[in-house]
Amino acid sequence: MRAIHNSQTIDVPESVDLDVLGSVVNVKGKRGVLKRNFKHNNVTLAYDKESRKLTVNKWFGTKKQLAAVRTICSHVENLCKGVTYGFRYKMKAVYAHFPINISVTNGGKTVEIRNFLGEKRVRIVAMLDGVLCEASKVKDEYWFSGNDIEAVSRSAALVRQSVLVKKKDIRKFLDGIYVSEKTTVESMEEEN
Repeated sequence: MRAIHNSQTIDVPESVDLDVLGSVVNVKGKRGVLKRNFKHNNVTLAYDKESRKLTVNKWFGTKKQLAAVRTICSHVENLCKGVTYGFRYKMKAVYAHFPINISVTNGGKTVEIRNFLGEKRVRIVAMLDGVLCEASKVKDEYWFSGNDIEAVSRSAALVRQSVLVKKKDIRKFLDGIYVSEKTTVESMEEEN
């Protein structure tokens, strides 16, 4: 069964400049510019600059196509939050016996992981565009920061997947690098 019309509206913050060209959304804030293309979804995007509201419309959509309306709104909200506050994932190295040695090289663009479960192999993980890794003051903690939440989370996932335990009982061998906290680069309490 197809619904005749479904729409959802989001409010755009004052600190963000938003442009809509067809299905392409450009968001500019104090931390930079992000661009997102929604052409794969057959929806219409309408932005009213006076009321600062973005409306996503879907006509004659199936149940799965109607679910994409809310998803697009969430993506745009994440773009606005990213150019205003930025995103930061905090990861911790966890080990039982062999200490995992992590070094951040190439100005935060590359992560080298050594001595995982005593292996001699060096794992090299390149960060995605716009993501920087830095060592925290806390032991075995590393911060992945950027404006695009998808790039930050995918970079953290690449590091996590590079140290998966193979051919052992994962209930016993809990060594790895895990996401401990998801937060923003700049504090959100200052605005409220």
